[in-house]
Amino acid sequence: MKDLWKVCLFLIKFLTGFFVITFIVYFFNLDMKLTAALEPTIQKLQERVPRDRHL
Repeated sequence: MKDLWKVCLFLIKFLTGFFVITFIVYFFNLDMKLTAALEPTIQKLQERVPRDRHL
């Protein structure tokens, strides 16, 4: 019974922590800020890809 209680307590702590982290990312719009910071690197990688532009 104690093992079940420990698992439930761990699960509650984990889910609370996960919620707090995702709320901070959402509130400060950190996902789009990271995307904007990585955009030049992503564009360089995309420019290297050969394209066949013939129809």
